[in-house]
Order: sequence, then structure tokens, then C-alpha cells
Amino acid sequence: MIDARLLVIGGGQMGRAMVGGMLAGEVIESDGVIVSDPNIDARAWWRSHLPSVTVVERFDEAIGDADVVLLAVKPNVILEVARQPDGFWDDRLVISIAAGVALDPLTDAIGHQRVVRVMPNTPGLVGAGASAYCCGDEVDDDDRNVIEAMLGAIGMVVPVAESQMDAVTGLSGSGPAYVYVAIEALADGGVHAGLPRTLALKLATQTVLGAAKMVAETQRHPADLKDAVASPGGTTIAGLRALEQNGLRSALIEAVTAAAERSRQLGRG
Repeated sequence: MIDARLLVIGGGQMGRAMVGGMLAGEVIESDGVIVSDPNIDARAWWRSHLPSVTVVERFDEAIGDADVVLLAVKPNVILEVARQPDGFWDDRLVISIAAGVALDPLTDAIGHQRVVRVMPNTPGLVGAGASAYCCGDEVDDDDRNVIEAMLGAIGMVVPVAESQMDAVTGLSGSGPAYVYVAIEALADGGVHAGLPRTLALKLATQTVLGAAKMVAETQRHPADLKDAVASPGGTTIAGLRALEQNGLRSALIEAVTAAAERSRQLGRG
């Protein structure tokens, strides 16, 4: 249990995922959470789904009650939000989940180095997230424990060097979208081969889930697991040949690379 009051600035999907995970994992109590969002519909969602959480329109009205601040706003507005009067963020651990926005401009805007940059992903909504984080110079071991507890409530969490954060963004931050496309395409293939749409989607989803679980739980290299399925002259090797001919491997590599570069561009403003 985190012995701190949390202010979430931005009540969108990732804020909901992180708070929901923390509450489900009993990392924090609901009366220790304040959510700020200027959007009336966002505030209505919180009041409807998590009525025990305090919801406000303006975060400056609630900052005095917060020990930890989660900046869950878009990259194009985070520095504007961070630039507050001198002393506004003092004595508070500040966490940013804005893609591409580096620690240096964040700490300059906030006025201290007790800042953590995090890249979570949307599967955190179902407790299966993958989050990476890096820290400013004033983040201590107690702060790291808070971060590990918060992010661990929504899935896996790993510390990384800040130089790796754009690559993390391209891989695990954006990666769920690539997998959704793969699931959709597998289901389309099933339909093309003669399966009903609902059944094809169900089988495709479970197949991807099961394959990921095999990699995670056996700790075997994906290539080994692939070879175990592909018997000589069989159906799987025929399908793998079609994937290679159509550039699936290259397409995924390029997708991660393009997303990582876009993260760098966002960081450059």
C-alpha cells in the first residue's frame, strides 16, 4: 500500500487504467486519489465508475492535498501544464506518461529533479500492461518503490535508461496496435478459408494470447517455439513461407522503428 495521496492530472484512458489497477491491486485507497480533468464528460465517467475517487476540474485546487502527481496529459500540452509558479510542485514526486517528452524539459518546467518519465501501454486496462520508466536525479529508493508498486499494479514494469525510452515507445507503447492488426488479419484469413467471422476472431485472439503466454512462461526463444510447430513439408512452414514472401518480419521492424522516430520528433517539439 502506498502511503501517499495521488493527484492524477488528465482523466483519460491511461489515467483510468493506472488508477483502476492500483485500486484493484490495493496499492492505494480510493479516498487517497484525486482526479483533475477540464472535460465534463471525463469527470462524469469517473463519478459514474469510481464514485469514491475525488474528481475536480482544476488541478491547482487540489495540488495541496497531493504527495504524488501523475501527469496523464498529451505530449503537446504537458510542458504547458508543468509550467506553474515557482514552488508549485515542491515536495512532490511528479510522474509523466507523455510520449517523447524527455526529462530535461520536464524538470526545467517543474523546477526540480524528482521527476519520473514512464511509458505504459493500453493493456494495462486489463492488468496486462508493459511499462518502462527512467528517473530524474532527485528520485530516491522510496520514490522508486512507489513507481514499481503503481506500475506493477497494471502489469510488468522495468527500469531503463532514458536513451532507450523512444525505442520502448515504438515497441511496447505502440506495439499493441500492431498486434491488434495481426489478430484482425488472422481472423480475416480464417474467414477467407471458410470460418464464420465470430469463430475466426475468437480463434485468432486465443492463438495470439496462447503464443505470447508460451514465450513468457517457457522462456524459450520465439524461433525455437516457431520451429517446434513447423514440421517438414507441413502446413505451418507453408504459411511461414507466405509471411516471409510478404514481408511480415520487415514490416514489424519498420513499424517499431517508425514509431520510435516519431517519439523522438515529439521530444524535439
